[in-house]
Amino acid sequence: MAQQVQVLLVDDMQGGTAEETVPFSIDGTSYEIDLNAENAEELRAAIMPFVESARKVRSAKSTGNRRRNRPSQNRQRTADIRAWAKQQGKEVNDRGRIPASIVAEYEAAH
Repeated sequence: MAQQVQVLLVDDMQGGTAEETVPFSIDGTSYEIDLNAENAEELRAAIMPFVESARKVRSAKSTGNRRRNRPSQNRQRTADIRAWAKQQGKEVNDRGRIPASIVAEYEAAH
């Protein structure tokens, strides 16, 4: 059995048919709005003076995997916490996240 799904965009400002979804961000929050051509043009015209004076920022997605750039100091600290926890008879995995309670105990002991 075949299915056909049709998505109809409705202009979020005036109702009626929208031609596109316009993504934008402000104050650290991303938004999308479905607009007809006229409203999309109006939105772009309204923010253009600000865009022209602004500077572009790389998104977190484009900067790559941050874990890969973790300093070796953090890896050594994690290894030290694991070793200390095992010496104390605490159950801790060889990989993955160390429970916050164990980290807090380690910090209190050191």
